Amino acid sequence: MKTKDIENIELKFLDLKDYQELKTTMISAYTNMPDSYWKEHHIESLINKFPEGQVVIKINGQLAGCALSIIVDYDDFEDNHSYTDITGNYSFNTHTNDGDVMYGVDVFIKPEFRGLRLGRRLYDYRKEVCEKLNLRGIAFGGRMPNYSKYSSDISPKEYIEKVKLKEINDPVLNFQIANDFHPTKVIKGYLEGDEASGEFAILMEWDNIYYQKPTKKAVTKKKNVRLGLIQWQMRPYKDLDELLNQAEYFIDAVAGYRSDFVLFPEFFNAPLMAKDNHLSTPEAIRELAKHTKAIVDKFSEFSISYNINIISGSMPEMRDGGLYNVGYLCRRDGTVERYEKLHVTPDEAKVWGMQGGNQIKAFDTDCGKIGILICYDSEFPELSRLLADEGMDILFVPFLTDTQNGYSRVRHCSQARAIENECYVAIAGSVGNLPNVENMDIQFAQSMVFTPCDFSFPTNGIKAEATPNTEMILIADVDIDLLRELNQFGAVKNLRDRRKDLFELRKIN
Repeated sequence: MKTKDIENIELKFLDLKDYQELKTTMISAYTNMPDSYWKEHHIESLINKFPEGQVVIKINGQLAGCALSIIVDYDDFEDNHSYTDITGNYSFNTHTNDGDVMYGVDVFIKPEFRGLRLGRRLYDYRKEVCEKLNLRGIAFGGRMPNYSKYSSDISPKEYIEKVKLKEINDPVLNFQIANDFHPTKVIKGYLEGDEASGEFAILMEWDNIYYQKPTKKAVTKKKNVRLGLIQWQMRPYKDLDELLNQAEYFIDAVAGYRSDFVLFPEFFNAPLMAKDNHLSTPEAIRELAKHTKAIVDKFSEFSISYNINIISGSMPEMRDGGLYNVGYLCRRDGTVERYEKLHVTPDEAKVWGMQGGNQIKAFDTDCGKIGILICYDSEFPELSRLLADEGMDILFVPFLTDTQNGYSRVRHCSQARAIENECYVAIAGSVGNLPNVENMDIQFAQSMVFTPCDFSFPTNGIKAEATPNTEMILIADVDIDLLRELNQFGAVKNLRDRRKDLFELRKIN
């Protein structure tokens, strides 16, 4: 049929009154498999068990295609199952509303309606139902109708590879791959009588990226996450209590907008060094390190009382005689975890005698997995890639830069991390000056939230940005589900397209 002759296309639930037309359509679709059509009692059983899974497409009132499905508890079946196994010897008693996978029983299009991409509509409908019912995915045994032409020369596995490389045309397999299904296994003896496929089938699967594993917990991980960034003004404070009062002011303001995270900059507590300016710079920063535990304890209290996850930026800390640049994740459930700056700058090593840490890990939160890299660490792409491999969705980068050159390095590297790791990146820095603190004279910052660059995100990859060199808070919402869509359907797929056959990246310990 030509498109100009189409007056109406309808996607409808299959009705038993459609049976005779369905039978005729199926016979015409499977001409190479005589008597391969569903009996009326089969269709009646499917409609009764799972009406939402049985749909037809009608063009100008004429039945043009059909999709039949059941829901199964997939763990009850081995990967080597046959068609009769999965359908319960065509009784469909394997269907259960408590199952976790939609299994495709059949899809067929009447020959005269092929070329109109009706199969795509039926597959898209299945995906929508799968998402609606919170099923883990879709599976089915895909036929290989052209394999019989090559079976004497190549194995089914080799056949699949040649189809992928476009060396062999298999209309069924090509169609399924184009619709985001991936082959997972070759099944021998799948469908009796399918001579064109040599009775082989390819187990095809589609993963529902929105699937939420059932839980008995009262809370689930949030998908829409609100970030609060503190662009901190460096100013004199008479003591620790005054600095903590200022920090609480910002935490209160950000929590008032119901933010899930608040991010402080690197060395935001540096103003407390002013009273020790008479000391050498190595001595002064070691005096500052004495405040770190008290700040972390107070921040943990704030995280609970204001119901917000606090990323403490970074502070100096003495441990086993060494000076480190560290920060703490204070979760709103009361737990606290430590992170370290791995690459200290030449200035930090030369002026303060600071050492690099050796721990890198992604952190679990009630908003998914996050990573934290302190300033200079953002300029080493291996670190964020390791975090991405651990499932990181949001990368936080607290920083401290004195010049615009230094800021530009952090800013552009952080934006690159968002693109290459398909994640959100939030950076927060300090502004102003501290004339009475050696080696901390001036600051330059513009806090920002970066995104990947694809259709669901801002075209320039910038979700939100603060006014440069001005004390303020920046609030931005990020949607974690958009990252899942990007990973599966993006214009490019940076994480999935890595050539792991050529290189690998791993942690040594």
